[in-house]
Amino acid sequence: MSNPVRVSAPEASASGRAAFDAKLSGTLGGRTASAFEKAFGIQTVADLLSHYPRRYARRGELTAIDMLPIDENVTIVAEVRTVSERQMKARRGNILEVSISDGQGFLTLTFFNQAWRARELRPGVRAIFAGKVSNYKGALQLAHPNYQVLDDLALAAGAGEALDDAEAKRWAEMPIPIYPATASLASWQIAKSVELVLDGLRGAIPDPVPDDVREERGLMTAQRAYEGIHRPQKDAEWMRARDTLRFHEAFVLQTALVKQRAESHAVHTAARSPKPGGYLERFDAALPFRLTADQELVGSEIARDLAASTPMMRLLQGEVGSGKTLVAVRAMLAVADSGGQSALLAPTEVLASQHLRSIVKVLGPDLAAELVPTLHTGQLPTAERKKALLRMVSGQAKLVVGTHALLSDVVQFYDLGLVVVDEQHRFGVEQRDTLRQKGATPPHVLVMTATPIPRTVAMTVFGDLDVSTISELPAGRKGIESFSVPLADKPGWAGRIWQRVAEELTAGRQAFVVCPAIDPADDKGDGLDDPDEGNEQGSKDAGPPPPPKANVVETLQQLRATPLLAGRRIEALHGRLPSEEKEALMRAFAAREIDVLVATTVIEVGVDVPNASTMVVLDADRFGVSQLHQLRGRVGRGGVPGLCLLVTHAEADSLARERVDAVASTLDGFALAEIDLELRREGDVLGSVQSGGRSSLRLLRVVKDADVIQDARAVAAGIVSDDPALDEHPALRDALERRLRETERSFLAKT
Repeated sequence: MSNPVRVSAPEASASGRAAFDAKLSGTLGGRTASAFEKAFGIQTVADLLSHYPRRYARRGELTAIDMLPIDENVTIVAEVRTVSERQMKARRGNILEVSISDGQGFLTLTFFNQAWRARELRPGVRAIFAGKVSNYKGALQLAHPNYQVLDDLALAAGAGEALDDAEAKRWAEMPIPIYPATASLASWQIAKSVELVLDGLRGAIPDPVPDDVREERGLMTAQRAYEGIHRPQKDAEWMRARDTLRFHEAFVLQTALVKQRAESHAVHTAARSPKPGGYLERFDAALPFRLTADQELVGSEIARDLAASTPMMRLLQGEVGSGKTLVAVRAMLAVADSGGQSALLAPTEVLASQHLRSIVKVLGPDLAAELVPTLHTGQLPTAERKKALLRMVSGQAKLVVGTHALLSDVVQFYDLGLVVVDEQHRFGVEQRDTLRQKGATPPHVLVMTATPIPRTVAMTVFGDLDVSTISELPAGRKGIESFSVPLADKPGWAGRIWQRVAEELTAGRQAFVVCPAIDPADDKGDGLDDPDEGNEQGSKDAGPPPPPKANVVETLQQLRATPLLAGRRIEALHGRLPSEEKEALMRAFAAREIDVLVATTVIEVGVDVPNASTMVVLDADRFGVSQLHQLRGRVGRGGVPGLCLLVTHAEADSLARERVDAVASTLDGFALAEIDLELRREGDVLGSVQSGGRSSLRLLRVVKDADVIQDARAVAAGIVSDDPALDEHPALRDALERRLRETERSFLAKT
């Protein structure tokens, strides 16, 4: 026997990393690899091994058939009860009908011209079945489903030998991984592919976690963790593997954020400080009110950052109406005092125009004339756009407000000193950085959001930013009363909604009516995360399809025909209107020339009409918790109290109803943010912040796993401090590069 070839540790490590990052086609073949890429965006071995099982079944476990959602692909475990064959009436051939059951409900499998399947699917056999559930003549059906027999007799016969009692017991109790699957890739097909990949990676999976960190926390090696989560022998194995890989995920993410933060602090930029008698001092002297304590505190934090020679990277979060924009304007004036320019990036043209008007108003005519606040959006007429571009590149415009149009290559600045990003959740990291690149020296960055962010989310999503919070509202706000209007329980309350609106209008006030859709044809998705997405057994909310969404076009007609609102000026506002028309409508509403504005979420942020006292949100269950909180913040901004009616057809005890009731129960945005995360469960908590698409987190949950995130961040901070380039941690460095590639792929898939 020849001696085995010895491979040094570095060579083995490099070989393992190469195998881990290899294209799937080399292991599974081009056809299967293409199927994985098309279904899940999976391209490499590492991608596939990170496609974790969503749950584990057992051969003795049956799936609750009455919980299956109609018209969705499911993977279930059931027992065959009866098998029958009949001739088709309309054409030649036969139909094999197999009745399966969970012990209570029944479901029919139909196979056309495949009578031979009766030899596999005999009464008493248990199997995993996958297909799309349909309703045929009042009965649940899977047509031509995929299946894998789990019967131990069939297994023994296939192996050619009988199982002894111990083997049979172990086999019956062995967890069966159930993967996120599609119609073209069944769960067991994914499992077989994973097994092939794992067999080719024996001892070759690189571990991003240092040995001492792993041993101190009792974690598995990466090799054992991937084996344990994909083909466990018992429950304890996949549970421990999941804990290990959850720490891996937190550790790699936090290392990326800590490294990014360290790199940004290593860059030098121009310090920006106000000067005596300058713009900021004159502005403060003219303010007709005192700043709140929170505004003063945050203002001093920002001033300290701006005066430093390293770029500020700060997140400013605050309740709707807490005065974040005023804080941002003061920062812009400090930059203008140093000769620099500031750019405020807003998510919509309506909001950008609103910001410009607010800034001009708060500056007053003298400062506005000197600072030349300038608007730049994609819908500006050509002459106005050229004028705006000239003001920016010449430095005449010290304050610039715009939309995504500011990211265009044609936009240049004379001396960009500060980038302010409003409503950060509407933008990706890439867009923030694109605007930063327009500074001759790296500009300071202030990111603002009115969507309160729990500490664990801020640490996970905005870990490269310092966080400031304004929770105190300015004096004079009368507050908002919020009520859930559950029409499923109280259909008689429908008329009272418009009666209440009419009472507010009679008192000289105005109202918003918000709909989730523009017209009847616009009924495709709500932009919500399904809290049960990925649960192949469905949820307690599964049932008949929901009614059509309330829409602007029909609601406008309905309200104009409502006797209670006769003679009232009612108009519609939505994103498909031309920019000029949207602006004209908002100006007319602000000038009290419109009584009721029927709108989509285009009014969600930034629209400031102090006389608007009432907000009616139709089909409120179609919106997320934070979105409802944002919408509600459009009223109660003046000297009159706000009223918010959240109208829903959701049934009592449903998750959708729970969301609406939660918003109605409190005005505390931070409490709602925590509730929102709890209600979303396995949904997307990161929005499009990191990748421009859905959350890239797989096992990590930012609420439940706060301790893991904090621990991982502390470890990551120590490693990056001692080894900034990660030269001594090549597997960790590779994991960071792998995650970046994945993020880029996800982003490109959405653009």
